[in-house]
Amino acid sequence: MLQQPKFTDWQSLLDLLKEASEQERLEMLLTMMMTSDERETLVSRINIFYELLKGDLSQRQMSQMLGVGVATITRGSNELKVCSEDDKAALADLLFGKD
Repeated sequence: MLQQPKFTDWQSLLDLLKEASEQERLEMLLTMMMTSDERETLVSRINIFYELLKGDLSQRQMSQMLGVGVATITRGSNELKVCSEDDKAALADLLFGKD
């Protein structure tokens, strides 16, 4: 019989990340899972959400500041448009709570 992978979907990965966080091993796990380019991409994406929610800059200004294409900013904007208001508020709490 063919073996199945232990982690088969997004939720199983989220569960692993939660467990790593509770064991204070999240940084180690994420560092091992991603290349430095992937980590930099995630930093860019969170900055895109931060700037979009803050609303002070145009997409072109964000693109220049973050060193990403306008299309990348637009994809982030489109993701925010399909989020529920509750999810947007929760994201804003996470992002602005660190200021």
